[in-house]
Amino acid sequence: MIRLEAHPLGTILSVRARPGARRNAVEGCHDGALKVSVTQAPEKGKANKAIIALLSKTLGLRKSQFELLSGETSPRKRFLVRDATPEQIQQQVDAVEGV
Repeated sequence: MIRLEAHPLGTILSVRARPGARRNAVEGCHDGALKVSVTQAPEKGKANKAIIALLSKTLGLRKSQFELLSGETSPRKRFLVRDATPEQIQQQVDAVEGV
């Protein structure tokens, strides 16, 4: 199960990032976080932008709804998803992943 926290502006989503992968993919749950692989290298924020683009496409949300709260240079990241409840995010993840 993915750890989702309610926030006054939306939901905090925990992500376990794997930059420099062979393909862009959401790969399930790992230790309470959504496991995400992107092809971009982890330099100058490129991988973080790629993660936001992938999450946006996968969850059917706008890129502008995502804000990186912590983990800019770490594999463990926390994103604020604006205007979305934990239940909505969980439903979208379940629909895509079967997590």
